[in-house]
Amino acid sequence: MDTVLVDEKAEVVKKLRKKTGMNRREFCEFFDIPYRTVSEWERGGRHAPDYVIRLLDYYIKMENVSKKKKEAK
Repeated sequence: MDTVLVDEKAEVVKKLRKKTGMNRREFCEFFDIPYRTVSEWERGGRHAPDYVIRLLDYYIKMENVSKKKKEAK
């Protein structure tokens, strides 16, 4: 994933979360990110660093993270 433009970061974080099938609280607990931080990222109040977006994207793809898999365990 290329460096994301600042204006697009909120949407990218939201899409990554939705790709997992998790709601915001589940996503935060799974990745150990404070709820308020993710909320601010998704609303565009704060911007997630590029490396965090790349790491989340990589981990979700490589580990095939989804709510369904989490519930199966």
